Amino acid sequence: MKITKKTFLNILLIAFIVSFFVTPVGYYGKVLLNKIFSFSPNVTEVSDRERITDYDWRLKDENWNFFNFKKSKGNVVLINLWASWKLPCVAELASIQDLYDQYKDKMDFYIITNEEREPVEAFMEEHDFTFPVTYLIIGEKMPISDEVVPSSYLLDKSGNIVIHKEGIADWDNSKVRDILDELIKE
Repeated sequence: MKITKKTFLNILLIAFIVSFFVTPVGYYGKVLLNKIFSFSPNVTEVSDRERITDYDWRLKDENWNFFNFKKSKGNVVLINLWASWKLPCVAELASIQDLYDQYKDKMDFYIITNEEREPVEAFMEEHDFTFPVTYLIIGEKMPISDEVVPSSYLLDKSGNIVIHKEGIADWDNSKVRDILDELIKE
């Protein structure tokens, strides 16, 4: 039995598709697709911006020590809610890492998860992420919604929500950097 060129290409295509679901190649391919199809988040119109007025929010830092969000009052803040097991978060966190590298001394970053410490540390090491992880305390009051993961909030120095993005976004681009530079100068 002779295999035609068309049959060979069909077999190759099927093997590629199957590999996308059952091999590590597929995992990295899906992360890459998420990166490709993530876009810069939209800025909320000034008249539509909500404001955080209660900064009394207890969290845990990467060393599992309690602290209060009040320490960020008056600063530009990026809050990102994520989970290591959600594929879109991996792609989004890569762009947040790049943003963190550029702005870590100019603003506050809260990259928040509700997971346990050990799997998060392994995830961070596997992906070479160096931003500080913040841990959510389940049951504590919060000034934002944690219903959608990933979800991000960019706050100005007055606590106005300049950007609220549910789902994946590309945070490392000139549009976001221009907004941050403007907010930090205010």
